[in-house]
Amino acid sequence: MKPIFILALSLFFSVGIANAQVKSTYDSYVEEAENYYRAHEFLNAAESFSKAFASNKDLGRTDHRYHAARAWAKAGQVDSAFYQLTRIANHGYFTDYRNVAGNPDFASLYSDSRWEDLIAKFKAQQPRKRPGSDSVLVAVLDTIYDNDQGFRNQIPDIEKKYGYDSPEMQKHWDLIRYHDSINLLKVEAILDKHGWLGKDVVGDRGNSALFLVIQHAPLASQEKYLPMMRSAVIQGKASASSLALLEDRVAMKKGQKQIYGSQIGRNLKTGAYYVLELEDPVNVDKRRAKMNLPPMSEYVKFAGLEWGIEQYEKALAENESGKKR
Repeated sequence: MKPIFILALSLFFSVGIANAQVKSTYDSYVEEAENYYRAHEFLNAAESFSKAFASNKDLGRTDHRYHAARAWAKAGQVDSAFYQLTRIANHGYFTDYRNVAGNPDFASLYSDSRWEDLIAKFKAQQPRKRPGSDSVLVAVLDTIYDNDQGFRNQIPDIEKKYGYDSPEMQKHWDLIRYHDSINLLKVEAILDKHGWLGKDVVGDRGNSALFLVIQHAPLASQEKYLPMMRSAVIQGKASASSLALLEDRVAMKKGQKQIYGSQIGRNLKTGAYYVLELEDPVNVDKRRAKMNLPPMSEYVKFAGLEWGIEQYEKALAENESGKKR
């Protein structure tokens, strides 16, 4: 039996891990910028971020603009740093203004007359919560979200540097599992007391945190809260696309075929990715559409795959089905 692992698809298609061999120009410039930053070549890093934004019609992810601002600030280019931070501030809700106000990387901006106005703009965004929102739960779940995603976002770099089966990677997975267990205790306490909370109460990230922690939980916990999430989708408190991922995860852990094609396997000997065993693959896109998921042809691109029934069946046969994991 060739070993496989199921990808931890945290936020599904929109933020799936990038295929290292098929990068967009934007992604390539961002990677270049991050490498420069790690080497403390801050001006080069900032300029590479600018090239990334320019390649994407001056559009960029908020976290990339934030890191670009840090690079410009550390390079002493105050105006450019303010430009990036202002773009973030004008975009809307920023999870925690302290990421700006309390970051020493922006020390070169402190004495500028624009600094106080900028921080005031970030602070003004914090109360943007709908009536009935719970600020304490927002803060708790926001931290859980960062904890869940932060360690997983480090996986590609660790694998690239040390290899997937390396002691360093196994140590990192131990760390992830440890934090997952703590996060699960917190989320279970919230769900048992409040039920599945919608975005109107805990915001986008808080709502996502509930799903992510259960998605990464043991089967017993997933089965316990799956009915609750199904009801939450009907009530508009959870997304159908997230539910689809959980449905697939539970099905595969129980030795059944997945329904929506969200679970991707990897043969660790060959490095090949493939779609794990799927119920009625011919009609999978119809089921995905009902759950607000993109077609399989778009979804599998992050793993460098092309979708087709013949390709799916051939890859599954070559790598062996996901029934024995």
